[in-house]
Amino acid sequence: MVNIKINGKSLQVEDNLTILEAAKLVNIKIPTLCYTPDLSPWASCGLCIVRTAGPGSPRMARACTTTVAENMDIITHDPEIIATRRTVVELILSNHPDECLSCTRSKSCELQNVAADFGIREASFRKVKFDRPIDDSNPAIVLNPEKCISCGRCVKVCQDVQNVWAIEFLGRGINGSIATAMDTPLGEGPCIKCGQCAAHCPVGAIYERDDTPVVWNALQDPEVHPVVQIAPAVRVALAEEFGLPPGTLYTKKIYAALRRLGFKTVFDTNFSADLTVMEEGAELVKRLTKKDGAIPLITSCCPAWVDYLEKYFTDMIPHFSTAKSPQQMMGAMIKSYWANKAGIDPKKVYSVSIMPCTAKKWEAHRNDDMKSAGAGWDVDIVITTRELARMIKQAGIVLNDLPDEEADNPLGPYTGAGTIFGVTGGVMEAAVRSAFNLVTGKEMGDVNLKPVRGLEGVKEAEVDFQNGTKIKIAVAHQMGNIEAVLNSIREAKNAGKEPPFHFVEVMACRGGCVGGGGQPYGCTDEVRKQRAAGIYNDDEKSKYRCSHLNPYILELYKEFLGEPNGKKAHDLLHTSYTERELYVK
Repeated sequence: MVNIKINGKSLQVEDNLTILEAAKLVNIKIPTLCYTPDLSPWASCGLCIVRTAGPGSPRMARACTTTVAENMDIITHDPEIIATRRTVVELILSNHPDECLSCTRSKSCELQNVAADFGIREASFRKVKFDRPIDDSNPAIVLNPEKCISCGRCVKVCQDVQNVWAIEFLGRGINGSIATAMDTPLGEGPCIKCGQCAAHCPVGAIYERDDTPVVWNALQDPEVHPVVQIAPAVRVALAEEFGLPPGTLYTKKIYAALRRLGFKTVFDTNFSADLTVMEEGAELVKRLTKKDGAIPLITSCCPAWVDYLEKYFTDMIPHFSTAKSPQQMMGAMIKSYWANKAGIDPKKVYSVSIMPCTAKKWEAHRNDDMKSAGAGWDVDIVITTRELARMIKQAGIVLNDLPDEEADNPLGPYTGAGTIFGVTGGVMEAAVRSAFNLVTGKEMGDVNLKPVRGLEGVKEAEVDFQNGTKIKIAVAHQMGNIEAVLNSIREAKNAGKEPPFHFVEVMACRGGCVGGGGQPYGCTDEVRKQRAAGIYNDDEKSKYRCSHLNPYILELYKEFLGEPNGKKAHDLLHTSYTERELYVK
C-alpha cells in the first residue's frame, strides 16, 4: 500500500494501481479514448494527462499507464489540464468526418461523448481529409479508415489478444492509419471475422456489416415467410441496450419483440444447441470406442475458430468435429423438417439468425454444405445483437414493457445444456452431460462441470464416467490462448504418444459468445461474468438440463432424422473443412 493525494484528498491504495484506477476509487473520472479496461493500456491518445507533483507542477503524466507511488500528489483537473485535453480532442476532430447522424456509432461513440463533455461546438482547427476508401471486402466487418482516431485498440486486440495480426498501423504521424498488412483488402487477408476489433473500436472506424435493411425488406415481403432464431448469448446481453444491467435474462421479451417486428415464426438456437450435443456427443463416443476418427475431437461451433484453424492449423482438420454449429443446424431443420410439418414451401422461407457474433455472417454462406436443405442457403441472413437492438428501436418497440411470450414449437423448447453454449466451457459441459449417458446409460448425479467454467484462458479437467472410462478435456477461449493447446496435441502426435486430451473446446472470443464481437459495446471481464451468470441462471431453472432429455429433440430423431450421426443426420447436420490461404492471391 502507498499513501497518495488526489486533488488534495489523502488516501491509501495498492501500489500496483495506475493513477486512472486510483482516481476511480474516489469517484473521479479522467477522460480517455485509447484506454479500455479490457486491454493493456498504452498511452496513445494523451487525453488522460494529470499532474503528479501537486498544484502548479509542470510534471505531467498519462494516468492510464503511470502507477501510483508513495507520497504522490496528483491533480486530475485544473484549467491548464482541461485546456490541454480539449485541444487533444479538437485535434482528433480536425481529421474526423462530421457524419454523426449517419454513423453506426452515433449515441454510442466515445469520441462524440468526450466532445460533448468538453462542450466542443465548433472546429478550432482546419479540417484535414484524406479520402481513404471504405473497405467492405470482408463479409462480416467493414473498415472505414477516414473515421480512425489512431487509438490502436483494434491493433492491440487483434495482435495481442487474438494473435491473428490481420490489422496494424501503416504510416506515421498524421499520415498514419489502421489498415491490413501490406494494405490488402480486409477480406483477402488473415482476418477471422471475430469482430473483436469492432467491439473495441471507440468510434465508427470498424463495425459489423449492417444487414438490417435486408431483414426489413424480407419482413415486408408478402411472398416470404420470415423465420428467426436467437442465440444463447443474445438473451443475456440485449437488455443492456435498453438500460438494464448485463446478465438480465430477457428471453421471453425477445420472443415478443421479434413477433412485433414481423417475424411469423420464432425459434431458439438453444434447441439446435441440444441437437449439436447429440451429434457431437455421438461423434466423440464413436471416435473413442470404435477408433473411427482422430483424437482429440475438437469442437466446431465457433466460426471464427473454424476460419482460424483452416488458415493457421490445417494439419488439425482431421481432429475437427464435422458437426455444424447450432445456427446452421437450425437453418437446415427450418427449411426441411419444420417447413414440411408446417406445410410451407421451404423456398419461401426466409431464415434469419440473431447472433452475438460477426463471424456468423460469414459462416452462413461458408460453403455449399450450408445449403443442405435444398432451398438455397439454410440461413439466409445473420444480424448481431447490436443490429437487433437498432431494429427494435427503429420500430418504436418498448422492449422493457412487453409481455413474456414463448418460442414456437417444435424448434423452440430447449434444455439448460443448450443455453450454456453461450459461455466458455458450455459446449464441453453440455456434451459431457449427454456423453455420460451415452457411455453408461445412466444420468449424471451432478451435471455442473465447474472445472470448465470461468475466465481462465485454458482449463483442463478429467471426467470419470464411473465405469472405467475417463476422458481428458481442455477448454480454451480467446484466440491467443489456443496455440499452446494445439502445439501440445501436435507434439504428442509427432512423437507417437497418447494425445494429452480426448475432447477440446475452443471459442475465439474471451468468455465465449457472451463476449462476442456483435454484443453491446463496453464488454469487460466484469460484464462477461454478469452475462455468464445469466446464462447459468437460465440453465439452473430449466426443466431439463441435459440435451438427450429434450422431448422435442427425441421427437425430431424419431420422426425425421433417424439416429445421431446416421445418414440423414449427416447429410443435413454435418460439414467439411478445407485449407485456406492467409492471403487471397
